[in-house]
Amino acid sequence: MGAIMISVDKEKCNRDGICIAECPAQVLEIIKEGDFPTPTVDFNAICLKCGHCVAVCPTGAFSLEWLSSEECPPIRRNLDLTPEQAEQFLRSRRSIRIFKDEPVPREKLEKLIQVACHAPSAKNYQPWHWIVVENPAQVAKLDDMIVDWMKYRIKSEPELAERLKLPRIVKLWEGGLYKTLRNAPHLFIVHVESDWAYGVEDTALALSYVELFAGTLGLGATWSGYFYSAYNNYAPLAEAVPIPENHKVVGAMMIGKPKFKYQRLPKRNEPRIEWR
Repeated sequence: MGAIMISVDKEKCNRDGICIAECPAQVLEIIKEGDFPTPTVDFNAICLKCGHCVAVCPTGAFSLEWLSSEECPPIRRNLDLTPEQAEQFLRSRRSIRIFKDEPVPREKLEKLIQVACHAPSAKNYQPWHWIVVENPAQVAKLDDMIVDWMKYRIKSEPELAERLKLPRIVKLWEGGLYKTLRNAPHLFIVHVESDWAYGVEDTALALSYVELFAGTLGLGATWSGYFYSAYNNYAPLAEAVPIPENHKVVGAMMIGKPKFKYQRLPKRNEPRIEWR
């Protein structure tokens, strides 16, 4: 992307300074009282490209070279959740581990990722690269390879494997009673540049968006810690799902249609809070 410039519709702008106050990088300013907002001299180098300035302008007067107010749909206040609705939505989230034997339409998988990419990320870097394992048969092959990794760990690090209960999982798997990828029809894999310091945190936020939004589409999701632990420590699995050499896998999530519907909100431990 080339130089980023701002545009202010002087007929709409009421010079309230909201865009300046909200800019996280502080790269907007008013030179003298009564002027319109202008970019600072280091605007192009420092701007996070977050779009806060466009999104917060109450009159739609502010635009960036790459983002106009017309490209940003207005927030529909009639869709705002009440606190009670939001609490039930969040508390009713469940990690889904039993899926229907049905594929999810690709447009729903794409929608999940589109929404997830609105998650916050450090410096608005949006580091995510997504792999969608869409073929259930391929997901099943990856499941087999995760178990191969577990068997390798049992031989090479028996004490650690025992603490992680890997022998039990392998035994259940061999008896047909357990799948590390839970017979999910699809798998999301997220990889980021290895030298990006916040890849784990950014990916946790994005996949949390996936998990939360999935329910609104009639879908369920759960993290696959076994997959990304195995991927980064077992060459055959990494070879089966190649990524750029300077990248690393930092998250994976199973996706499908839940077989069962939950009816109640289970309790959680009381929060441990220290007020200061």
